[in-house]
Amino acid sequence: MNPISTLASACTLAFALGAGLTSVVPQDTPPQNPASQDSKPKEAPAMQLGNFSVSLAVKDIKASKAFYEALGFTKVGGVLEQNWLVLQNGTTTVGLFQGMFEKNMLTFNPGWDREKNTLKEFQDVRELQSALKEKGLSFVIEADLASTGPASFMLADPDGNPILFDQHVDKPRH
Repeated sequence: MNPISTLASACTLAFALGAGLTSVVPQDTPPQNPASQDSKPKEAPAMQLGNFSVSLAVKDIKASKAFYEALGFTKVGGVLEQNWLVLQNGTTTVGLFQGMFEKNMLTFNPGWDREKNTLKEFQDVRELQSALKEKGLSFVIEADLASTGPASFMLADPDGNPILFDQHVDKPRH
């Protein structure tokens, strides 16, 4: 198969998966043996990281606000006079922060849904930190494991991109 056909097959599969279709298989993919699927190790349940957003370190918050509003984002939080805003467009959340940190970062908010409603059940930030430590990850900032209220920790991916886990609510009571 030539490279263009391979790329077209991959794009078709990616589009189908993104659209929620799972029955599209590229023509050159051999059928899978059902017996081999049973031999795969069981995956551990996914970590509950919380609501996701991208936090952008912006140079001019007013210009950034205008730009993202032109893309259809609307303000759902923040204070322009304090140089921070939270904007949403559908299920996408972008935080704009002027002068608060140096790099853009990924942010997870354990305990919140995308509308900042507190979830009844969620994985507490301290549980997440402990689980990630067990996996050998190192931290830039750590949460106090003895605390029970809002807390946060930060790590960096292999390229130095900061990832903030920022819990604003008390941990769930079991």
